[in-house]
Amino acid sequence: MGKITIAIDGYSSTGKSTIAKRLASALNYIYVDTGAMYRAVTLFALQEGIINAEGELDEATLIEKLSEIHLKFVPNAATGRSEMFLNGENVEREIRTMRVSGFVSKVAAIKEVREKLVKIQQEMGKDKGIVMDGRDIGTVVFPDAELKLFMTASPETRAARRYKELLEKGEEVTYAAVLKNVEERDLIDSTRTISPLTKAKDAIEFDNSDMGLEEQFERIFDYSQRVIVKLG
Repeated sequence: MGKITIAIDGYSSTGKSTIAKRLASALNYIYVDTGAMYRAVTLFALQEGIINAEGELDEATLIEKLSEIHLKFVPNAATGRSEMFLNGENVEREIRTMRVSGFVSKVAAIKEVREKLVKIQQEMGKDKGIVMDGRDIGTVVFPDAELKLFMTASPETRAARRYKELLEKGEEVTYAAVLKNVEERDLIDSTRTISPLTKAKDAIEFDNSDMGLEEQFERIFDYSQRVIVKLG
């Protein structure tokens, strides 16, 4: 049976990565977390002072230094998951912090950054058998993907999920700060000029506000099986 490309787009903290990882594992497909790639570029900008102490982003300098950024997903034998390496260093934990979350949408809105990462992503998926999640996978990276999903949930629900996740990682944050970050990212992601977050015309909209992880997975796995059988 032939393999397909599965594109999962949607708002921040809708659980795209969690579902995509599990789906890829169940199908024995490759999983790519494009958000981790943009987060790694953002971390680089913070480390290099390209985003200064006042939170100002020097776009010109970041564009100039893009050639110095080398990203790689490396499998973790203990967890069975791939982790993001930035210039040879494992940054999986660092890229998930609120500090990075506060700037990633601004970095992701830069045309040259998107062009660099989209090219890498398209190369990763040229042989199909891939599950990729992000903001523009079904519209820009893989417009011909056989299965496209657009995940959404209320800002309050997403903030509560993110808040719980950050607390479990030991970060000192408030729910109000997380909700503000979610709403700000929604605005930037949806209104940026380059590859704005938007639902592809042929994508299945999936609102998981009142849905548990198991129910989400079962429904999405069923969608994928139908498409694979239909095209097989």
